[in-house]
Amino acid sequence: MSIHGELPELAAAVLQPGFVGTTAPDWVRRWLGSGLGGVALFARNVESPSQVAALTAQLRAENPDVIVAIDEEAGDVTRFESRHGSSRPGNLALGAIDDPELTETVARDLGRELADAGITLDYAPDADVNSNAANPVIGVRAFGAEPRLVARHTSAFIRGLQESGVAACAKHFPGHGDTNVDSHHDVPVIDRTRAELAETELVPFRAAIAAGAKSVMTGHLLVPAYDPELPATLSPRILTGLLREELGFDGLIVTDGIEMQGVRRRYGLEGATVRALAAGVDAICVGGDHADERTAIRLRDAIVAAVRSGELPEQRLRDAVQRVRRLASWTTRAQIATGARAVADAAAGNELAVLGSTVGFAAARRAVKVTVTGSGPVLPVTGAPHVVEFAPPRNIAIGSETPWGVGEPLAGLLPGTTAVRFTAGDLEPLADPAAPVLAGAGDRPLVLVVRDVHRHPWIERTLHRVLDVRPDAIVVEMGIPVTVVGGVHIATHGATRALGRAAAELIAGVKVSEPAPQPVAA
Repeated sequence: MSIHGELPELAAAVLQPGFVGTTAPDWVRRWLGSGLGGVALFARNVESPSQVAALTAQLRAENPDVIVAIDEEAGDVTRFESRHGSSRPGNLALGAIDDPELTETVARDLGRELADAGITLDYAPDADVNSNAANPVIGVRAFGAEPRLVARHTSAFIRGLQESGVAACAKHFPGHGDTNVDSHHDVPVIDRTRAELAETELVPFRAAIAAGAKSVMTGHLLVPAYDPELPATLSPRILTGLLREELGFDGLIVTDGIEMQGVRRRYGLEGATVRALAAGVDAICVGGDHADERTAIRLRDAIVAAVRSGELPEQRLRDAVQRVRRLASWTTRAQIATGARAVADAAAGNELAVLGSTVGFAAARRAVKVTVTGSGPVLPVTGAPHVVEFAPPRNIAIGSETPWGVGEPLAGLLPGTTAVRFTAGDLEPLADPAAPVLAGAGDRPLVLVVRDVHRHPWIERTLHRVLDVRPDAIVVEMGIPVTVVGGVHIATHGATRALGRAAAELIAGVKVSEPAPQPVAA
């Protein structure tokens, strides 16, 4: 095949586009027959595990080696369980427990569930060191703020996930933790020296590489110590010089969503795509509101034009394609091997074959921490409580459809429980924001549920006003527990379904038995 005929196929091989729908659109199926290397699944593509399995079977009917990726962090950011909330505790909770064997077990459990559904690449774990508590986009997605803790849990997560035949992806290189800017909206600046980066941000990524991570996701971050002009996703100094040559990573480099403003605003979709590939990226993730064939055509054609003009060396594109195909080949072999091993384990009655959904909920219970000060209220409560949930602006990485809170699971344990939710718009303008919070409680137990009090003055102000009147109220922090207030403070270290239920069980004094675990399907 001539280079002119082959280039569109090579260009398509490095794309991982998203799409709309719970079945494979015609354009995706056609592209898979013409070289498309991968697809990225989001919440809009997921109804149930069986539906996803049928979808991935459709994709493999067109290309057996297609990489099927999903952004499943198994925490507040969940796509596979977006409609119900994650049945696992999430990274900060696992870091708070600090049992790497448990983290590995949770990741293995997740990997088997994803592999059963035909998913081969998970854009996880988050390897960021959340050293800035004001970070608006990482927060509970990180294992913590201490580099070595994050490193050991990043390694454990990678081992567990990849033992199940799903490739792991450490993100967001070279580290998104020390910022108060969200790269979905603008370019964060990581203003640390090289020595500081080596002692903090890069520690978990070195561990991820040592653990055999099959891929690394770039962050749309400006890191002046390495490149004062280009964000990491577009920087040869960071991707080729630092990640490839200094750290020795030879796996797949994939971008964070190329449509994010951290790179798109200045360079456009096409410009960012071409620059990323030239810098050392191997695969382009594009989803969000650009999940259509027209966008895929634009990016493919831009790559072809860049090769023909000399802006993107042909060999650089071929190297990227080779890494895409190498990862696809690994996932195919790994899932065949783990599928056969799961059948053998199930026949032998081995524990790992019957992890089921019990692993995540059991881990979540271990993550919940209670602080009692003074003569605070006693747990469990007596009688049906009134629950007030304070809802700050949504982290854009967390799906708006993903439920959270304590009110619903607590109502299931204590019939008669009532719940209400307030936003900043409801309470911030009020001279006495405590009044509507107290209005529904009467003399019943009062539970106040918050997320990241330290980042939201309107929540902190309201909490103190309410606690002046009701010092017996129970405060449940479902974000980072920086600010501890109230006589009884419950820190869940995340807002997943599993953590919400664990907190509800503690308040109610009831532990719900889990469904019987089921053997892992072949």
